Parts: sequence; structure tokens; C-alpha cells
Amino acid sequence: MDTMRERFIAVTSRLLDEDPRLAVVLAEISMDGFRPAQERHPDRVINVGIREQLLVGVGGGLALTGLRPVLHTFASFLLERPFEQVKLDFGHQGTGGVLVSASASYDWPAGGFTHMAPGDVALLDTLDGWTVHVPGHPDEAEALLRHAYAAGDDRVYVRLSQQSNAAPRPLGDLRFQTVREGRAGVVLAVGPLLDNVLAATEGLDVTVLYAATVRPFDDAALRAAAGRAAADVVLVEPYLAGTSAAAAGQALVDVPHRVLPLGVGRAELRRYGTIDEHTAAHGLDAGSLRERITGFLR
Repeated sequence: MDTMRERFIAVTSRLLDEDPRLAVVLAEISMDGFRPAQERHPDRVINVGIREQLLVGVGGGLALTGLRPVLHTFASFLLERPFEQVKLDFGHQGTGGVLVSASASYDWPAGGFTHMAPGDVALLDTLDGWTVHVPGHPDEAEALLRHAYAAGDDRVYVRLSQQSNAAPRPLGDLRFQTVREGRAGVVLAVGPLLDNVLAATEGLDVTVLYAATVRPFDDAALRAAAGRAAADVVLVEPYLAGTSAAAAGQALVDVPHRVLPLGVGRAELRRYGTIDEHTAAHGLDAGSLRERITGFLR
């Protein structure tokens, strides 16, 4: 199976041939994959080099000309380093574009903390009007990318990961999906953590919701699930723990409830290790999740 990043390169390269409004801006990362597309469309596949602030500035400028810019690099360099440009060149200017990240929270442990961005979605939450997709499988990534490219002049962030669920989910209208139904509580699994959540909750009397689009937050789906079960909600997110806690609280503002936010911890893990070892260290493997979920619901 290909990775989400490989799928991004393939589908975007094809769409560049079909949509003259689409333009890709890179900062070296994934340039080799886009080289054939650049040869066909040298005016719409632009590599600015390792200059991430310029990456965002060029994207914002292309949007002002009427193009649909797609900006891509590692998450830490796409949102954290050029955050001021994201805030001003898109939000303040009122332009739209698609930011597509790679590497996610800890997908390249050998790159160290400079190449990790568990706080990316929380950071973007400080800005208004962004749609955030967190696919859990390459097929979902393709569907969400196609949706983002066709979304007029909206501002969209697509968070790609090396991690993947074994099978894709049909995304339909982008709302939260009910994967299992139960009465003891609600567990919301985001993106590539769905398989771990399903394994962790096997045999438990809980509702499992799945989200591949987390912003806007699907208030109605969470309220409906909490109305059918106990209003004890566990959030399992592949980025900073607590990122969606406020959104969940707002969705249930008129309902007595409890929320347990699980995700990547704030402490920096200074050993490289592997992706699986980082997942376990943050308590996001199936065994740790089951212990934390059952302890909360008990």
C-alpha cells in the first residue's frame, strides 16, 4: 500500500493536468516526486527552496491572482515556522488555499523534535475559518484532497501521516461516523488512531465515533451520540492531547458531561526510537488506551 504522502503526489500531479487553476508551491520536500509535473507545468509547480516563510507568502500571492494554491512541506515547517505568514497572507488577506503537511506528530523520529509538530492543529485553532482534515488511510487522503482542491476559495489544512488504519472508511458528507454503538460512553477516534481505538474498546459497551474531518467540529454528531449513551466522552487524537476538548465541551455545553482528552503529550521524548515506540510512550497504543478508557468510564 502506498503512503498518504505518495498518494498526495500522485493525485495532485494528475489534477494539475486537469485543473488550470491549481498551483503547487514546495520548499524542497517532495520535490523529486513532483518533478515530472513541474516539467509539464513549470509555471504552476514552484519550488522556493528551504524558505518556509516565502513558501506561504508565494502561496498567498498566487491566491490573490485567482489560483488555488497547494502548499506542502513537513508540518513543523508549514505551520509552526511561518505561522505569521499563515495568519496574515491567508487569514488577514481573506484568501484561500490548501496546506498539505507531512510527518505529522512524530512520523520521522530520527529527525528529532525539529521535525515533529504535535501542536499544529491546536495552533491553527487560534485562527478563524480553517477546515482541518486528518485522514486515516491513503484512500481517505485522496478523497479529502480532491474535496479540498474543489472547495472554491476556502482555507483548508490536510494533515497527512505515515501512520494508517488497515482499511479506509467511506467519508460521505465529512461528518463524524458511528462505527460502533454502546451505552457506557462515547469514544471519538481521529484519523489514523481508529484501529487502535477499535482494538482498545473491543467488547466494551461504548459508542465509537470516527472523525477524518475535525474542523469544523461536528457538534451535532457528538450531541447525538452522547444523547444515546452516557455523556462521558473520550477524545483520542493523533496530535496534542486536549486539542478538541474545548470544542467537545462547547458541543455539550447544555449537557452534564465529562471529557477525557487523550493524545500526544507535551513532554519532549528525546530518544529517537520508532513510530510505534512513540505511540506507546504517549499512551496511544491499544493496550494503554484500553486501560485509560476503562479507568475513566469506571
